[in-house]
Amino acid sequence: MSENNSSKRVLVGEVVSDKNDKTIVVRVETLVKHPLLGKYIRRRNKFMAHDPQNECGIGDKVQIVESRPLSARKRWQLLKIVEKAV
Repeated sequence: MSENNSSKRVLVGEVVSDKNDKTIVVRVETLVKHPLLGKYIRRRNKFMAHDPQNECGIGDKVQIVESRPLSARKRWQLLKIVEKAV
């Protein structure tokens, strides 16, 4: 049987910190349309994600997926590294 992961959100963002062991902080940018003015506003959120092999570095573009709570603030896991920083 194939597993259906449609209920889990997948986000793409940039790693801004990798100082914690097995944890990365990912900044995700989204564009939201202002309801009255109609112009697009850039919104940024930071998510803590589980990186079991400590393979990410600052500046990497990564894909994270929603998961069960892993600690007090970690609810995301590293899915894959889209692009490594130079």
